[in-house]
Amino acid sequence: MSRSVLAIDIGSTKICAIIANIDSENNIQITGAGIAKAQGLKKGSITNIELASKSIKSALADAKRVAGVEIKKATVSISGAYTKSLISSGIVNIPNKEISLKEIERVMRTSLYNANIPNEYEILHTLPFNFKVDDQDYIEDPLGMNASRLEVETHIITTLKSNFHNLRKAVRAAGVEVENVVLSGYASAIAVLTEDEKELGVAVVDMGGSTSNIVIHAGNAIRFNDFLGVGSNHITNDLSMALHTPLNVADSVKMEYGSLHSPNNDLIELPIIGDESSTHEVSLEVVHNVIYARVEETLMIIAQSLEKSGLKEQMGAGVVLTGGFTNMNGLRELASAIFDNLPVRIAKPMEVDGLFDQLRNPAYSGAIGLLRYEANGYSLYEVDINKKMRHTKNDFDELEMPDLGDVEPTGIPTIDDESPAKPNDIKIGKPITPKKVKGDQEAGAFSKFWNWMTQLF
Repeated sequence: MSRSVLAIDIGSTKICAIIANIDSENNIQITGAGIAKAQGLKKGSITNIELASKSIKSALADAKRVAGVEIKKATVSISGAYTKSLISSGIVNIPNKEISLKEIERVMRTSLYNANIPNEYEILHTLPFNFKVDDQDYIEDPLGMNASRLEVETHIITTLKSNFHNLRKAVRAAGVEVENVVLSGYASAIAVLTEDEKELGVAVVDMGGSTSNIVIHAGNAIRFNDFLGVGSNHITNDLSMALHTPLNVADSVKMEYGSLHSPNNDLIELPIIGDESSTHEVSLEVVHNVIYARVEETLMIIAQSLEKSGLKEQMGAGVVLTGGFTNMNGLRELASAIFDNLPVRIAKPMEVDGLFDQLRNPAYSGAIGLLRYEANGYSLYEVDINKKMRHTKNDFDELEMPDLGDVEPTGIPTIDDESPAKPNDIKIGKPITPKKVKGDQEAGAFSKFWNWMTQLF
């Protein structure tokens, strides 16, 4: 049975709303999309709820019109601005010596309980990166293993409560409720990374209009995230100041002539800021130099963040760049040189059914990642913002309360004779074999239930 989902990617320069159907096999079929210019946002955070809501509503209206459906709940991205990360750990005993999903959930919640999270912060994601079964370290998936003790180390991502509540208010004012919130860098990683890259260790950098979000996968789990207030809009501002031309013209120059390859000496005519009826000639070499200087500085800031993570040695697959900024010609070569010759890949979102041509651009990786998140694209285990335990297999049946009426008595010997026991049935040296009398089945069921409860706690 398929379900309709709505993903809203709130970026620093654009809002993208996508509606898709997800079937029981977690296949995605995009049915509608809408894109609007972002207003009321600065560096990925909401600064004007009313304006931001109008932008969200505009993108949402286009998506609904194309899809032809009404949808009231959304999975929304949140910028890495005002986020903090911390490492916590938990440990639990395994009463029945076999690790089930219940024990995994219990140990992750224990790590949350042990974490020292400030009151003004909301937990976004709780992601395990190291399971330890008894004394065996770095277990990829402990489910089903025999053990007496289970430990976990988790990477907990938090955001300011005010930042989260402002986001929720803006989305609600646009006519939909926030069902789930996903860190934008995490969503982008889901959209572009292969399983091999995750296993080898890789950094994903989503380079947007005003921000860059970084997440590092190491050992198939997110170990680090960072937010940088740098993006392609800084190039536009630099060009506007250097060429004395309006911002919209500078942006057009960036889009048309933006390249990090060797420039030519051709001249272009541009209007003068403040007197747009007049024009002046500018060499493309000047345009190139301005762009090159800003891109180089941006990549150096990103390189410093990767160094700061302390995980550079574990990035066997190098760096994956995505986001609108990556449409700049020559970016991969310059990035590889600045990142100490690490492998660098420019990534578009992975293909899904119904993907519009416009959405194949790296600028829409975050939006596609939100859809993949809803189709079980998240980490193997996770506690989300709703405090709900997620598992990629969605296999939580064993956590449901058993139906006592269906439980057969076990461990209690019985005989077929329904007649009451007689005194001479009991002999010295012979074990007593209880008869099936009224209430025995209930007692057996209660025993089964009591054993189940003691295993949980």
